[in-house]
Amino acid sequence: MTDYLSDVKKYDPGADEATVNKIVKHLGIALRSRDASLVSCTDPSELARVREKWCGKKLGVTDEAAADEVIAKVCEQMKGDNSKARVTFYYLCAKHLGKLGDL
Repeated sequence: MTDYLSDVKKYDPGADEATVNKIVKHLGIALRSRDASLVSCTDPSELARVREKWCGKKLGVTDEAAADEVIAKVCEQMKGDNSKARVTFYYLCAKHLGKLGDL
């Protein structure tokens, strides 16, 4: 999947292309691997990685419970999508945390 903006717009029709591109740039080479470009909501280690690396390090959210709550909310929001694109997942986490402007 290379049209990240259209995937994000399925969940946020007003998504900003520049913001999506910042996430794509942040993820860089990881997006080349299909496995790494997707998020699995059933894998606890994957969700812990999202909490630590994205919510914690990139977005500056130190409250693990708040980060876990947002991650669970995004998993629920994207539950109809079998292939949860990492760019879209990260975008929605940042949006729910009110951190899109910090990217």
